[in-house]
Amino acid sequence: MADRDTFLREFRGETLGTVSAQSSADELFQNQTIRPILKLQNDLFIAVFVNYVNKNKADFYSYTVEKKLQVIENSIQKDIKFRNSLKGIVMALFTIEEYETYIQNSSSLNKRMMNLLIDRLKSQVQLFELESNSN
Repeated sequence: MADRDTFLREFRGETLGTVSAQSSADELFQNQTIRPILKLQNDLFIAVFVNYVNKNKADFYSYTVEKKLQVIENSIQKDIKFRNSLKGIVMALFTIEEYETYIQNSSSLNKRMMNLLIDRLKSQVQLFELESNSN
């Protein structure tokens, strides 16, 4: 297991965001674990979301940018199956130690994780324009 944990930490890369002596445990976990995983898995999250809208929101590509942003947020917040699959994509890259930390405060960390993912997808909404042009 130590080999897997070492590999994961090296594979994901450095801490993203600010970490200081005043950082809470959740903030440390967010910046040392969640953010690097979200960055690493970004292309997969884009592909997963495109697949989701193609199956569930056929008219997504005709929406205004504001409506697309709303769909991104609502899809992740309200579709529990979709949300759980996204969490699984993140959790699969946790080390054992990180998983043990995660289960101690999973509710708060899930909220942080999903909010960061929503922000990440919203900031890349233009990619969903390009996707519609290539279909």
